[in-house]
Amino acid sequence: MTTTSPRSEPPVRVYSPEPAIQHPAILIKDLTRDVLAGRELAWRLFMRDLKAQYRQTYFGYVWAFLPPLVASLTFIFLQSQGITNIEGTGIPFAAFAMMGTLLWQTFVESMQSPITAVTQAKPMLAKINFPREAILMAGMYMVVFNFLIRLVLLVLVMAVWRVVPGPTLIAFPFAMLGLMLCGFAIGMALVPIGGLYGDVIRAIPIVAQFWMLLTPVVYPARETGLAGILATWNPVSPLITTARASLTGEPLDQLPLAIVVTVIAACIALLGLFAFRLIMPHLIVRMGG
Repeated sequence: MTTTSPRSEPPVRVYSPEPAIQHPAILIKDLTRDVLAGRELAWRLFMRDLKAQYRQTYFGYVWAFLPPLVASLTFIFLQSQGITNIEGTGIPFAAFAMMGTLLWQTFVESMQSPITAVTQAKPMLAKINFPREAILMAGMYMVVFNFLIRLVLLVLVMAVWRVVPGPTLIAFPFAMLGLMLCGFAIGMALVPIGGLYGDVIRAIPIVAQFWMLLTPVVYPARETGLAGILATWNPVSPLITTARASLTGEPLDQLPLAIVVTVIAACIALLGLFAFRLIMPHLIVRMGG
């Protein structure tokens, strides 16, 4: 005699008129469940976006590092012509500038990712009920993919200018994680406004260009003067400086501050995910859902 195992029932989702914030334990449980359930969907969305992004381009993956490359070449030209005089880089200025702009571009993409994901998924959000965290994960998959492409150029830059990393290289993955977390946290904070108004996503590249000049991307970090004050209050400065120093073998003077910024960014990103769950139903209604 054979027995038939009972069919597994699909998970039951209970909707309540009570605000979810009144039940934080349930909110955490639901967030964890949807993040795990949305992994496969996130991967499919990432692959779809990846194919769509490069399908109709001639240069293909070159676009992943072309913007930071052009930006760094601008400063290299100014330095070579004596228009700017940046000293104390420790390595050839061309390598210093290229490494900084490649790292900065990863931060900017991490910041743009949440708003871009929500904006592009508006039709799907309004019509389909699915783990919405999947669109955020898909966006960050794209950020990581583009970074891996830039990493190839980063290695070439180090090889051409003979930049040899030391034991500090072990800190590079941590610094990059902090850089991405910092950008993602800022992006999550902008989602409530950016999901409704396209001005935010258009303003980010403009703000990022000015922000880059206030960050030691193409020049060494300063400890005195206005540049030193700005670097002290700029959360990206210790992350950029630590990431680049870990590649060049320079002392990791700003590593403790980079750790503090990373921990704060992780907390803000986590709070942003909870806020994302709470505001998305209202945001979808406002977006026309």
